[in-house]
Amino acid sequence: MKLSIKQYIAAAAFAAAFSGLTHGVQAAECGTDKTIQIAEMGWPSAAALAHIHAIILEKGFGCSVELVTGDTVPTLATMNTKGVPALAPELWPSASREVWDKALADGKVLNLGPAIAEGLIQGWYIPTYVAKANPGLKNVEDLPEYADLFADPNDPGKGRFLSCPPGWACEVMNANFFKAYGLDDTFNLFSPGSGGALDATITRAFTREEPVLFYYWGPTAMMGRFDMTRLEMAPFDQAKFDCIGDAACADPQKTDFVAPDAVKAAAAWLPEEAPAIADYLGKVSLTNADIGRMLLWGDENKADAADTAVNFLKTEPDLWTQWVPTDVAAAVQASL
Repeated sequence: MKLSIKQYIAAAAFAAAFSGLTHGVQAAECGTDKTIQIAEMGWPSAAALAHIHAIILEKGFGCSVELVTGDTVPTLATMNTKGVPALAPELWPSASREVWDKALADGKVLNLGPAIAEGLIQGWYIPTYVAKANPGLKNVEDLPEYADLFADPNDPGKGRFLSCPPGWACEVMNANFFKAYGLDDTFNLFSPGSGGALDATITRAFTREEPVLFYYWGPTAMMGRFDMTRLEMAPFDQAKFDCIGDAACADPQKTDFVAPDAVKAAAAWLPEEAPAIADYLGKVSLTNADIGRMLLWGDENKADAADTAVNFLKTEPDLWTQWVPTDVAAAVQASL
């Protein structure tokens, strides 16, 4: 009888769970006796990814795994100088570009590909139901014609743009974008006061299907919760964006937000000693939408990173089983 892939995985999982032979096969597949330290960063997507990789490496490949607290700059520094942690599932090189570029050039670290297929995203958004009802509104430069659609309740003669809370870097960027696109005469720049207030205001508008114009970023649970449409901007120019990010920028010019890259970074020894693990990591591919769904479940269920990772592995097999051999997938599923 010919089995489907899903049937094969289920059968292999059952056999692995009860045969007592799984551990020997897994240990050979890991390729290294070293403990593989995985950096668990402080933000939700990176933390959940760290736990996903930890489960797959330990339960699927039979590796010895340890999760360690991490952040971009210190993680990259120790990976470069000491070879630990072995893996950073979502590292943002732009936060320490010079160190990253030198570590790559020196062969101390390796880029195993993007952690998020289309990269991190940020920009000015409107609900997709608003975009569909107003097909002429596609670009930030179109906004003056639609000011009445986003009328400020405290100043109905102008529209309202929902910016970032005080102290956030995006507060400075949005203020300079506001000037660059000449929106002062038609819109008011509104500060929500806090991240929670920003989310609450956006949620209320979506729940009531009202127009709202706002800044947001991803991957986040909010991106998973609501269908948003990003407004286009002028082509990205690094020099112009550098000024946009400076509170003292005297003459902001039209450009787009930078799209920060997020990569799977590994210490150089990992692919040398454990090529199967490097091969697996190279195949891992998630979109902002995929991560948005994952984080949304975690947010709605008040789950920590570990539980969010387990739920992802249980509910998204069509995604992650493509990254690993069928016997590894079976062993992971049996462990769940």
